[in-house]
Amino acid sequence: MSARTKMIAIGTSLAIAGGAGVAVAAGGSEDQAEGPDVAITGSTLADAEAAALEATGEGEVTGTETGDEESYYEVEVTLDDGSAVDVQLDRDLNVVDQTADSENDE
Repeated sequence: MSARTKMIAIGTSLAIAGGAGVAVAAGGSEDQAEGPDVAITGSTLADAEAAALEATGEGEVTGTETGDEESYYEVEVTLDDGSAVDVQLDRDLNVVDQTADSENDE
């Protein structure tokens, strides 16, 4: 096999392997396609936590997210009975929805 033929064979193999890697990476779950969750920070965090706890009337904040697919902010509250509620807040920290967190339900 000539050097030129070897180079073509190696290049073709790399292109095929690279294409397969892209296909595998693109085949992830829907949540992965959205990108990583970004937590609420700064003074907005305390205000969002207060709004969520006021809405639920109890519990402890166990997670936050900005740019949620359902609202501008999402605050996860674990209630005293162990169940979790996702509180959706708009940009001005008004509650727009409050639902049981199905990820934690069994």
